[in-house]
Amino acid sequence: MTTVIAFIVIFGALVFFHELGHFIFAKRAGVLCREFAIGMGPKVFSHKKGETTYTIRLLPIGGFVRMAGEDPEMVDIKPGHRVGLLFDQEEKVTKIILNKKEKYPNCRIVEVEYTDLEKDLFIKGYPDDEEEQLKTFIIHPQAAIVENGIESQIAPIDRQFGSKTLGQRFMAIFAGPMMNFVLAFVVFVLIALLQGVPTNEPKLGVITPDGAAKAAGLKQGDIVQSINGSEISSWSDVVEIIRKSPNKKLDFSILRGGKEKDIEVTPKENIVDGNKMGIIGVYSPVEKSPVQAVTSGAKDTYFWTKQIFVMLGKLVTGQFSINALSGPVGIYVSTDEVAKSGIYYLMKWAGILSINLGIMNLLPIPALDGGRLMFFAVEAVRGKPVDRQKEGMVHFIGFALLMLLMLVVTWNDIQRFFLK
Repeated sequence: MTTVIAFIVIFGALVFFHELGHFIFAKRAGVLCREFAIGMGPKVFSHKKGETTYTIRLLPIGGFVRMAGEDPEMVDIKPGHRVGLLFDQEEKVTKIILNKKEKYPNCRIVEVEYTDLEKDLFIKGYPDDEEEQLKTFIIHPQAAIVENGIESQIAPIDRQFGSKTLGQRFMAIFAGPMMNFVLAFVVFVLIALLQGVPTNEPKLGVITPDGAAKAAGLKQGDIVQSINGSEISSWSDVVEIIRKSPNKKLDFSILRGGKEKDIEVTPKENIVDGNKMGIIGVYSPVEKSPVQAVTSGAKDTYFWTKQIFVMLGKLVTGQFSINALSGPVGIYVSTDEVAKSGIYYLMKWAGILSINLGIMNLLPIPALDGGRLMFFAVEAVRGKPVDRQKEGMVHFIGFALLMLLMLVVTWNDIQRFFLK
């Protein structure tokens, strides 16, 4: 159960911050965001605040921000349709009721002649209370269409995604992967603040209760000055000598509380990759500094970003088999293993997954954010956007292929972990 909770929390956080990036920059550009969803499939939870409906969906395999203009806008109100209109104090239409008009006794019934819900925002028609007289009604920019009791806000052209500048659209899409890198950086900084950042000082860190250091009388904070007469200037020197001396007595000259002491320590033998190495049960010294934590967070983010790109390169060149890829099942199993090592390892795993999600989404593959950005690049070169129907078809094919790949990877995971 702990693993299930950890998986849901980690995956939910990665998706949440990814979609939050899209949402924030789309809202900043003035785009009407109809829905902010975590998960896919049927709705489990729904709450509307302002213009946006916030939902949690059943399947924890993704999320989305539904922006105006990305899907066909509203219903088509054709000439001859009879609709009900509700007005504000300025006589602007606030609601256009398509059916079940009897539930709105105060609405004004109009037979539609022509409507414009995107540019000039008006509706022309013949009111029932005025025979043979065509009238024009101004529509409020935030008016809603009501069908079967469900309200959907109209989206004037200036509130639609496609009407925004190339730069605004680029940032709204790029912000999703960007937030995954930001999240990873914040997680790594938080780990460094809580755990401390390893330093290279020849100072003993935490002493394990069952190690040779504890038995010999060494204490956390002891400064190692020499070992067997060899001067020590860094923690690396301490580690190197200990590793080379399994089951050999070492004379430590330390400084404790301003006083020098000599302590004899015999490293225990440990086998690593078939090689004998000495250990005494001492962790490296750490420093808890906000500046060091930020630096460490940046270094870890860069390191894991580089490592993931290296693995992608091996996949492209054939050095890495597609059978070794993991999907949600593989991530769940790995999360189970990492969770056994403690909260800090779990946090680090979340940071690595966040970077991985950011990089994967930036790949120029149709249906992913990188595919969208690729079309924006083509638009920048051409000076005009690619035909939306053609772009939509490319994304549809890309999505289908991604789903096929997901099925293959998931089946491989099931065979690898459960059908051995």
